[in-house]
Amino acid sequence: MAKFISLFISLLFLFTGCMARKSTSASSFIQVNDGHFMRDGKPYHFVGANFWYGAILASEGEGGNRDRLNKELDFLKSIGVDNLRILVGSDGERGITAKVEPTLQIAPGVYNDTILAGLDYLLAEMSKRKMVAVLYLNNSWEWSGGYGQYLQWAGHGKAPVPAVDGWPAYMEYVKQYQKSDSAKALFANYVKDILSRVNRYTHIKYVDDPTIMSWQIGNEPRAFSEENKEPFAKWIAEVAALIKSIDSNHLVSTGSEGKHGCEQDIKLFEQIHADTHIDYMNIHIWPYNWGWAPKDSLQENLEKAKVNTKKYIDEHLVVARKYNKPIALEEFGYPRDGFQFSKDVTTRARDSYYRFIFDLVADKTEAYKLLAGCNFWAWGGFANPSAEHVNWRKGDDYTGDPAQEEQGLNSVFATDSTVTIIKEANNKLK
Repeated sequence: MAKFISLFISLLFLFTGCMARKSTSASSFIQVNDGHFMRDGKPYHFVGANFWYGAILASEGEGGNRDRLNKELDFLKSIGVDNLRILVGSDGERGITAKVEPTLQIAPGVYNDTILAGLDYLLAEMSKRKMVAVLYLNNSWEWSGGYGQYLQWAGHGKAPVPAVDGWPAYMEYVKQYQKSDSAKALFANYVKDILSRVNRYTHIKYVDDPTIMSWQIGNEPRAFSEENKEPFAKWIAEVAALIKSIDSNHLVSTGSEGKHGCEQDIKLFEQIHADTHIDYMNIHIWPYNWGWAPKDSLQENLEKAKVNTKKYIDEHLVVARKYNKPIALEEFGYPRDGFQFSKDVTTRARDSYYRFIFDLVADKTEAYKLLAGCNFWAWGGFANPSAEHVNWRKGDDYTGDPAQEEQGLNSVFATDSTVTIIKEANNKLK
């Protein structure tokens, strides 16, 4: 009898998965048509969030908290956020200063199944809420392994840790990535592994799941040197073609910061986004990090930050119009007032900055019609950062700020006044 019940359940899951695949039409996937995102046959615009830790939070292992995960998703949906930009997983050994834990790819092609189950569960829960995910696969920066970890695996020596060894040492090391065929081959294998997954909860292949809006090559991929520009552009084109060869349903994006991440070369930005396998353009904007609004004058330099933000967006929209591709501002942030990190600190400057960006996204005049959406950095939700230390430590709640940054620096918590502005912005887009 037990064998019969087990067989029946297996057949039921198989039938459910087949029916789900059968009912998925081409229009269920977010597409690009004449410079616009389209969803279910209608133009799609969004004010979304970065939720990099989603797969870890959705796991049943260390760092996992499915009760919190579902609470976060319900709250985000209630304020109109249906677009989440998420890290697939971090790479390499644990115990490295400022690296996200637990890691997904323990060694090349060896995976922490608990995190994969978390990603499966996250996508299943997002699907129930009609939310979509932008999943990024690599990272220029140390906080999830990325470039540095692939280089280390490929035999280029131990990767420097910026918090320990300094940024110059790290930048000098990772600029080897674009010319390391062995490191890039390890990443290509990872791409194949992730794209070939079948969700254990929905029994839907990732390539058939409309919950995924876009596969993104990396978080802020960079050339890191003038001589790497052509190898960098070639690598972006190769990865985009690889993804499309496996998955013809989903959009592909770069994850680029824009000109700032292209050696300040707008032509390089144009080159990587002109590729036919890249469906839309990305930019990031960081007023504090880029020196537009220093930490001791966040309020005083707010208007300067807005002016520079508009200039940066406008410059990239010129390229978007040339190729008639939508553009997403998928990272931007502004520190809490007084450069303090506690949830009790006000966010007046940030709220004003966010409202400025949201108004540009809502502006559908000819000048801004290709600015299709944005994802603020980042959702901290119901996290309670430690009052004992500023930087993340094992066992702390995950916030919107990765381990290399002060917890609360750019996080938007569920109690912040910013939440009302996000909700109002999404209501405007309906």
